This record gives sequence, C-alpha cells and structure tokens, in this order.
Amino acid sequence: MRIYSATDVGQKRKMNQDYVFASEGPVGNLPNLFTVADGMGGHNAGDYASSHAVRILVDEIREDADYNPVKVIRHAIEAANTEIRNRAQEDENLRGMGTTMVVATIVDQYAYVANVGDSRLYVIQDGIRQVTRDHSLVQEMVRMGEISEAEARNHPDKNIITRALGAEKTVDVDFFDLKLEKGCTILMCSDGLSNMVEDEKIQEIISDPEADIDQKGSALLREANQNGGKDNIAVVLVEPFTNEVEAC
Repeated sequence: MRIYSATDVGQKRKMNQDYVFASEGPVGNLPNLFTVADGMGGHNAGDYASSHAVRILVDEIREDADYNPVKVIRHAIEAANTEIRNRAQEDENLRGMGTTMVVATIVDQYAYVANVGDSRLYVIQDGIRQVTRDHSLVQEMVRMGEISEAEARNHPDKNIITRALGAEKTVDVDFFDLKLEKGCTILMCSDGLSNMVEDEKIQEIISDPEADIDQKGSALLREANQNGGKDNIAVVLVEPFTNEVEAC
C-alpha cells in the first residue's frame, strides 16, 4: 500500500480549515484509516471543528472493541458529532461550527466508506467514479432533476451543505462498501479540489504512468491552485496493496 496526504490553504483563504488523517497501519481494530474533514465556522471555529472531529474519531476508533468496520466508524463519527455540538454550545467563539467528514478503511479486497457533507471519495481505474454522494443543496437539486450536473458545477448555492457534524443532535451517515480491483487508486478530497479540478483532469493526473503517488498528489494541489484555489484543498491518495500481485 502506498499513501499520500496533504492540505493546502489555497489562493484565497487566510486560514486552513481542512484536516486529514492517513494511517496505513492499524488504528484500533481497523487495519488502516483514512479521513478528510472540511470545517466551517467563523474565526478559528472551522479549523477547530475539522481537526477536533478527526482527533475524536481516531481516539474513539482506537478504543472501540468491535471488529465490524461499519459499526466502529459509525460509533466514532457519532461521538465526534456529539463532541463538536457540545463544544459549540459551551464556547461562544465556536457557536455554529461544523465539519464535513469522509472516512475509509480497507479490509482485504474491500473498502468501507462513510461520509457526511460534500467531501468525496473517488475510485480511479480505467475511468473515475465518485463513490460518495454529496450532501449539498445543489446535489439534491440534481437528484430531483431540477438542474444538470453542468449547471451544478457553477451554481451560486454550491457551497450550501445539507449535512455536517455538529449541525444536529444526531448525525445521518451514509455508508458504502466496494470491492477494489488491481491497479485502482482511491482519492479522498475536500470540495477545494473537486470544485477546482474537473473529474477528467483528476483522472488524467492520477493515471500518469510516469508519476509516483507523491507527484500525483502534488500535481492535484497545484492544479487546484492554478485554477483559482478559491478554497482550502485536502487530498488523500491510496494505492491499495501495490506490492501484491493479486487483485487489490
């Protein structure tokens, strides 16, 4: 397994509210763990929301005695949601904060994925496929057939999300599981990448046979910034089981 993870403040923001965690080694009973969080809130509240939520997530997973990856991740996200909501109620400076979160673990040939908000997980292999579904106002409009994907890309309400950690007392988490094939690459990212770089360009960068995973990750950040870098950018890349001959 090869991994790359990084965040970048972008070209327009003064503070980085994106946060990533990537471990190819075990975290609690999970064999590995990857997450991207994109915080929101005034002053330093968004920065605190994303980083604190990820720290709670990781701590909860380390302490969880369960072996079912979906249950482990669900418990941890729910705990992070409760903590973020409680801290926002206790501290006036953190009032209204929240964060998106996309989480993945790879167990044998399968990836188990959870998401809240509009941070995404893609699988790239002979094409690019978005596995997660955005919890955003504009994507709800697309699903209802009110606007097209092309119209959604530049819609003025694109940044309005319909789910986030810290927003409600309980959090509604979407889960996905998928079988991974040999040669696939997993990309997890905040909307600072997906809003700035077309899917086709993301696929082109990740499919470059001459580049290693670090070069691909750096190229994604560079492309987002060259296209305007209007938001913070978070990227996690995973090439599962690259040393194995069998299907990944």
